[in-house]
Amino acid sequence: MSTTAAPRPAKLQLLELLAAIGTAQWRDFAAAAARYGLTSTQAKVLAQLEGPVPMRGLASLLACDASNVTGIVDRLEVRGLVRREPEPRDRRVKNVVATEAGRETIRRVREEMQATRGALDALDEAESATLYALLERLRPAMERRPEA
Repeated sequence: MSTTAAPRPAKLQLLELLAAIGTAQWRDFAAAAARYGLTSTQAKVLAQLEGPVPMRGLASLLACDASNVTGIVDRLEVRGLVRREPEPRDRRVKNVVATEAGRETIRRVREEMQATRGALDALDEAESATLYALLERLRPAMERRPEA
């Protein structure tokens, strides 16, 4: 019996697979967010708020202009999902903070991502651990911001 290793995939193949998975996950996230009356971008803002985040920091995370973030945060604030707080060290800077309702909403959105959860259920415990370790290795390089 021959145990030939699978050929190493080309970087382009890996990139295409990551893009396809990312797109499917984003579509699932957007559908779950819509069930709570949120746009995918509003839900993404909530997902970024582990702690206080400056408005400009949100713009950077979303890769958009700061003026766009103002409107997004305004709509979330009206719904009671976030609040603005002055930065203690520089009161000109406004931080965005998720309220308890905002944290609960994004928790529910994540729980309702059925397509993503179903795909992950296809992995056994060892495969899940391996995938997690590999993604953790990729994450720092993928999240690194290019120098301006």
